[in-house]
Amino acid sequence: MIRAHVLICGGTGCTSSGSKAIQEAFEQNIANCGLVEEVKLVQTGCFGLCALGPVVIVYPDGTFYSRVTPEDVKEIVEEHLLKGRVVEHLVYNDTGAEEVIGNVSLNDTAFYKSQRRIVLRNCGVIDPENIEEYIAMDGYEALGKVLTEMTPEEVIGVVTDSGLRGRGGGGFPTGRKWSLCAPNKAPQKYVVCNADEGDPGAFMDRSILEGDPQCIIEAMAIAGYAIGATKGYVYVSAEYPIAVTRLQKAIDQAKEYGLLGKNIFDSGFDFDLEIRLGAGAFVCGEETALMTSIEGNRGEPRPRPPFPAVKGLYASPTVENNVETFANIPQIILNGADWFKTMGTDRSKGTKVFALGGKIEHTGLVEIPMGTTLRHIIDDIGGGIPNGKKFKAAQTGGPSGGCIPASLIDTEVDYDNLTAIGCMMGSGGLIVMDEDTCMVDMAKFFLEFTVDESCGKCTPCRVGTKRLLELLDKVTKGKGTLEDIDRMEELCYYIKANSLCGLGQTAPNPVLSTLKFFRDEYVAHVVDKKCPAGVCKDLLTFTIDKDKCIGCGMCARNCPADAIVKTDYVAPGHKLPSYSIDPEKCVKCGACIANCKFKAISKK
Repeated sequence: MIRAHVLICGGTGCTSSGSKAIQEAFEQNIANCGLVEEVKLVQTGCFGLCALGPVVIVYPDGTFYSRVTPEDVKEIVEEHLLKGRVVEHLVYNDTGAEEVIGNVSLNDTAFYKSQRRIVLRNCGVIDPENIEEYIAMDGYEALGKVLTEMTPEEVIGVVTDSGLRGRGGGGFPTGRKWSLCAPNKAPQKYVVCNADEGDPGAFMDRSILEGDPQCIIEAMAIAGYAIGATKGYVYVSAEYPIAVTRLQKAIDQAKEYGLLGKNIFDSGFDFDLEIRLGAGAFVCGEETALMTSIEGNRGEPRPRPPFPAVKGLYASPTVENNVETFANIPQIILNGADWFKTMGTDRSKGTKVFALGGKIEHTGLVEIPMGTTLRHIIDDIGGGIPNGKKFKAAQTGGPSGGCIPASLIDTEVDYDNLTAIGCMMGSGGLIVMDEDTCMVDMAKFFLEFTVDESCGKCTPCRVGTKRLLELLDKVTKGKGTLEDIDRMEELCYYIKANSLCGLGQTAPNPVLSTLKFFRDEYVAHVVDKKCPAGVCKDLLTFTIDKDKCIGCGMCARNCPADAIVKTDYVAPGHKLPSYSIDPEKCVKCGACIANCKFKAISKK
């Protein structure tokens, strides 16, 4: 009889941290202790606390072990699983105390307490490669309900009444999109899932596919029934091998169980599903470019109208939503529109999944009700800024979004509030920045990304973003003028107004938001020829404090440019001559600072 379950994170984050070796160590040690019949190992999806991986949870008590190594496994098996004694020194500790006394479960952590997990409800809970575990968690009840008890119009009505908005960035009402497609008559209609998550730092959709792929299959079948489509495609990046493998297994199992294919639930409804792999082009996150790519052509956006609801994939009526949007659908059908509306704000209902990254203590996935303040996300859930640094800004929406400055940290995060301050929700990447971040350099980083990812179809995006990047580069090198700053702003508005698709229309957002909230940093780069954060290399000067230098020579031995030389000066109390840096030779790599134990070298 199984008396304990050991859940090991098998998401991409923990896999890269070595969770496969952890699983193998558990298998070996469980066998050595004769516990094969009593302990079940389960490889799950992402638990959310990615910075603490590899993560292991032991049930039924729910003990949360973090940063487990293969060497730790023997002790966990022999003490916890065999003798029933929690290995306290391996238990995750966020209490501030020196050590944990007793058991700590995942739900006890500050990271989890404020979350409301709807989209991520099965991630880290079930085996994503076992359809029976999904079914045990009310899986496919929603599909059974719509096929046996509801008309397509009623399904669209529930989704519309729920207030669910698209989680892919634009926030278009999901029910409205479905209702625009449903009346259009055609021999074939399509449902498309956009899983081509390309924002730097975003991994929400990937984690859902890795941890709960059956949920997306069920939701797409529901959408197919609602609009009269019998065929669906999941467009997912080939850069997500774990997600692709698990999704394909889920599709195969759903077909085997009669939950995809012909005459589902004996209702007369047919629906089939295929995966299409993307090559990692960011522009293919735009729905018309995505559909063009599925058709086997170069991923370029199409003019709209006609919109995909009228003329989409293969010139047929098509509904496209992203992974997170679909993941809400089964729960809305099962629990009702009124239940969903109890979460969120007046115009932004439900929850939102964010990928927390950057300068924050707890990087990972969080799911919070819409309207939660940025301060609560960063300080209470994310654990605040490491190393005693001050919060400076948060970038939402990736290359398409904008920054929220520290002065607006109490902003309630929803679609309308972010739009009002010049930002956007985007798909859910949330990059936290501290006082050491240069906002001009940050804007340049995101613009470099969009310049590389532009498909080149329209001139405002292809040429305009390139010219904008050249101006930014000029500023970061201390060669810009105040007129260049005004020229950048003017060019931003031109690109936004004239680009063909969302990539170009939103590409200037990081520049515009940093100009709005951090214009003084642009001015400092131009007028003072200084980078206040000490990031932009061309504006930095590395110097050695001759009175702090003990003459050990570590800086000189590690300088790749031979820019550090010995002087004749011997500081009071020291025996050896100090060193100095030749600014003409210095390449500003920072190797000298990294190798100086006496903090005698500074950059400014």
